[in-house]
Amino acid sequence: MISSIDFVITKYLDSIKLDRSEHTVRAYKNALNVFRNLLIKELKVPQNTPIEKLTESDILPFVIYLNELAPATEKLYLQALKGFYEYVNAEGFAEINVLRLRNVIRQRARHSPKRIPKLAVNDIERLLEFVANEQNLQASGEENETLRAARDRAFLLILADTGLHVHEACNLRCADINWESSTIIISGNEKQAVIRSSNRSMRAIKDYLSLRAQLDGGSGKQLAALPLFARHDKGAGKKIKSITPTTGRNIVAERVEQILGKEAVGKITPHSFRHYFVTTILRASGNLKLAQELARHSNIQITQRYAHLSDDELDKGYYEIFEGKETG
Repeated sequence: MISSIDFVITKYLDSIKLDRSEHTVRAYKNALNVFRNLLIKELKVPQNTPIEKLTESDILPFVIYLNELAPATEKLYLQALKGFYEYVNAEGFAEINVLRLRNVIRQRARHSPKRIPKLAVNDIERLLEFVANEQNLQASGEENETLRAARDRAFLLILADTGLHVHEACNLRCADINWESSTIIISGNEKQAVIRSSNRSMRAIKDYLSLRAQLDGGSGKQLAALPLFARHDKGAGKKIKSITPTTGRNIVAERVEQILGKEAVGKITPHSFRHYFVTTILRASGNLKLAQELARHSNIQITQRYAHLSDDELDKGYYEIFEGKETG
């Protein structure tokens, strides 16, 4: 008995119901409906065409069509089609050159940007919850230790609540803070950017500068010209010297070890807080454009890397919006 393409598509969809979620099955069905319609419209392959007539080249209109869709949808639909072709070959309905099929997909499909490794959100939130309480970083009572504790608290909160790069945070001057608007001005490449800051971060900075007031007053310089985050080690003495990015990384490593343990050191870096900043915006708003602007990403595709969603989550979200909607 000769099987048609439509018949084998139905058989394939029935075969995946056992090990795929309902949302995934429906997504695959939608993808194969699109593929079938393109065979009819673009390649003039009529209904009831025998499955033996199916070739690897028949996927080209489908791959081109997917270039107009979102990268996540493209990925999902290509998985559906690849799975269908592999099923056709494995079940002996037709001889398919699977290697050539994969090469065609690899050559014609868009190359999505590499995803950023999944962020340990819970660990960062644990760390931030700990440092947000100033009593948790209380030092031994020595002046330098007290200043370091207050500085580190403010530094970590600023990284998490503003999305600043570590070098940007280390280069801040007191004059860069606008206390009335809770904003920070940063300059670079002949451009200025206004960075919004949270109330808790601004309070932490005020607490730190209040403890540092005597040192600042004895520096002989105007407060506006002094670094926002200063060194508090024996080498600095009573001078107000700006911390370096290396110091910034050491602050993060030290506090991560203190709060989360040695096994977390290296897994959470200063840049992890920038990842956390963008991820928090996306989870709260779902607004990529908002996250892009607040993170100062030049390309929205960079922002998309921070949307840590699995394929099943994408399927679920898609079908909650387009419940039952299929491409005809």
